[in-house]
Amino acid sequence: MLSRVAESLYWIGRYVERAEDTSRLLDVHVHTLLEDPWVDETTSCRDVLAVMGVEVPDGPVDVRSTVNRLAFAPGDTSSIVGALTAARENARGVREALSSELWEAVNATYHALPSQAAAAERHGPGGFFRYVRERAAVVAGLLDSTMPRDDGWRFLVLGRSLERVDMTARLLWARGQTRGASSGWIGVLRSCSAHEAYLRTYRAAVEPEKVVEFLVLDRLFPRSVYASLVQAETCLAELDPNIGRTGVDDPARRFLGRARTDLEFRVSEELLDDLPGLLGVLQSTCADTATALSARYFHHTAALSWTADV
Repeated sequence: MLSRVAESLYWIGRYVERAEDTSRLLDVHVHTLLEDPWVDETTSCRDVLAVMGVEVPDGPVDVRSTVNRLAFAPGDTSSIVGALTAARENARGVREALSSELWEAVNATYHALPSQAAAAERHGPGGFFRYVRERAAVVAGLLDSTMPRDDGWRFLVLGRSLERVDMTARLLWARGQTRGASSGWIGVLRSCSAHEAYLRTYRAAVEPEKVVEFLVLDRLFPRSVYASLVQAETCLAELDPNIGRTGVDDPARRFLGRARTDLEFRVSEELLDDLPGLLGVLQSTCADTATALSARYFHHTAALSWTADV
């Protein structure tokens, strides 16, 4: 597979997952501000912008400007519209590597964004967030049902899994300093579509220690950090199954393997106490893995420069 094609497939997976996770986060954020009059709007909006890695402006910040920045900002891949636009541009360049159904789903999603944004301006952003989640689910379903389990599928799932680890770590980072079983922890679960799964698993009230355990260590919930790391590591192992006698020579796989092993043998009761350090390590792992992937699979030779010198 050409490195250009592999890189585009990888980023399609990341951008679609980013758009979906951002829509979940913003939907919970907006509903929290509407339902809880005691939440400080400026502080809450600043926290959301900081979690998403967006520069926080000086002065008061309201929910409208936050939603506009993270949902509708064109040309910025940290926003929903920007991420879905980038996913479509990558898909357009590698249509031969995608199933026709998958390409049509990504393309149709992109072309419907202006009308969905206009409807959000008139009726509120809830419908737009729901649309993004539904279209991301369609893309994920078509990915699993129409793509052969070849290297193209592996790069798509690899990108999706890495982005999921990063976004879950960001959500937990925002709530990590709060120990009370407040609505904020319920919001974290809802942002990951994990609230109902959590209740069915623990059959108890929402407690910070159990929320962190579920979203970080659970082996069966597909959006947990551990499950996403295992999925990403499996994709890398299948992309390069040759292992030498002295270990793994793929740096990206080593980064993921160390993070996965560290989580696998963690004591659940100690997670919350060490949460900031753990999440910092996870975000560094995602960044280091992305850099290693780029160097190994997506390396581009620099173009030759013309010169007038003789």
